[in-house]
Amino acid sequence: MSPTDALETLLAHLSPDQRAAATAAPGPILCIAPAGSGKTTTLVARIAWRIAAGVDPATICAITFNARAAEELRARVGPALAVDASAVEIRTFHALGRAILVDAGFAVEPLADRATVLRATFPDLGPHGWRSLDDEVSRLKLDAMVTLADVEADPEPGPLGLAFLAYERAIAATGGLDFDDLVARALRVVRDDPELRARWRTRCAELFVDEVQDVDRSQLALALELAAPENRIFLVGDDDQSIYGWRLADVRRIIGLADRLPGLRRFDLVTNRRCPAVVVERAARLVAHNEERFAKTIRAAPGAHGRLLLAPDAADDAERVRHVLALWPDDGSSRAFLARTNRELLPALAVLLEAGIPFRAVDLPTDLVDPAVDRLLEAATSTDGRLPPLVRLGLARRSIVAGSPVDDPEAADPSAIAGSVLGWAAGFDDLDDLAQAIARARVRLRELRRDDAPLTLATAHATKGLEFDHVAILGMEAGRFPSGRSTAEAADPRRALEEERRLAYVAWTRARRSLTLVYDPGTPSSFLLEAFSTDELGVEIAA
Repeated sequence: MSPTDALETLLAHLSPDQRAAATAAPGPILCIAPAGSGKTTTLVARIAWRIAAGVDPATICAITFNARAAEELRARVGPALAVDASAVEIRTFHALGRAILVDAGFAVEPLADRATVLRATFPDLGPHGWRSLDDEVSRLKLDAMVTLADVEADPEPGPLGLAFLAYERAIAATGGLDFDDLVARALRVVRDDPELRARWRTRCAELFVDEVQDVDRSQLALALELAAPENRIFLVGDDDQSIYGWRLADVRRIIGLADRLPGLRRFDLVTNRRCPAVVVERAARLVAHNEERFAKTIRAAPGAHGRLLLAPDAADDAERVRHVLALWPDDGSSRAFLARTNRELLPALAVLLEAGIPFRAVDLPTDLVDPAVDRLLEAATSTDGRLPPLVRLGLARRSIVAGSPVDDPEAADPSAIAGSVLGWAAGFDDLDDLAQAIARARVRLRELRRDDAPLTLATAHATKGLEFDHVAILGMEAGRFPSGRSTAEAADPRRALEEERRLAYVAWTRARRSLTLVYDPGTPSSFLLEAFSTDELGVEIAA
């Protein structure tokens, strides 16, 4: 098939809204693509359209948010263009930044592991302190765009400035840089070197940016710097799916793009082709409560049948999981238990282990395999053997929490791990029996966790870009989803609540055939009250 025939075939399968975006005249374009609306299809069609118009593939660059998205785009671009996909530059922001730095003659190796450097430079901070400083270093580099020289020139840098100095000097001593530097330094060198800037603007004469709602300040600045002055840039994203505020994304960036790109034209994809009509309707009703968003139309595809089940259930989380499993058809379809946090997936994990059901875990909860479990059992074993197991574990917990694992800055909270083990211990009269049960569970875990399993356990954050036939959201309750902690600890609780609402929207719209929302009838989430009437709570909305 020739490139022209491939393009015609591709365009023939586009809906009117997708075709309008894909074939728009060159210039700055923002394509708003709600969940399930064919974002990648439209992006690929746009690339094919520009090549058909005579654009040299070597001057096309598509930037994706992560490596998985880059691989998917490469896999789809080749067949769509009927050419070698390598003819088009498809990179993540960090891979692009690395290439720019290499071209500029800067060392990009070694790439230092920040957790290791923080652990060595600030040994007394502990896991929580390392994580907090990690976040602050990223905020300084990518959001405030601060450099080592900036802080060295400050006569009163303050505690954070001094910590940043120590960290940056430790990185410099390695002769390399860290992950954030790949973008931050690339942005600076592009701005400072006219010849390099001209060279990369030629290579990015037609620039495509995927998931633009997720970019941080430095990533967006780099993209706009490369697109200028012609601004033949095509940005795809969805303000309603901006869920990575903790990674320095800010929904206001996509909303305010028109201020950064004069002449920006907006094209909206309006049809969710993934979800049942009832799911589209209620998810759209939920996210419409946000103030920081574009006004838009979101509708279901014609004939989008399926069901949404509100499942009030006063049982414990494990029993709720059993109830949902009984509802799902045993037909090999893909299924997923989603929750706000990994910890809330533990009851589902326990049920699957008990029932011998294979599963895939996007980010497996670590309670059973965390080294803190072994330390807790060892410490409990050394206490008075005449004491009941729960008492011995309770005493051991104090020493484990006080001496949290300084050798692993990414370790889970040892106090929470200990709490989970105490919960397990309630059913055992002997500490050895408990230890053996945990050992058996670990073996079972290795046997049942499979990448090809039809059932998935994942947090709502981890399912961005994924979809399943049947989805159950656990814990749609006040204080759990939306997260009471995330909103209470936020600098701006109102904006934090809006991000939680977007996260719920993302989770709900993963479902292709059915969505089940599980909650305690005594404490339903405020999001349920926004999307449904009180008369509807507890009944099947559509089938």
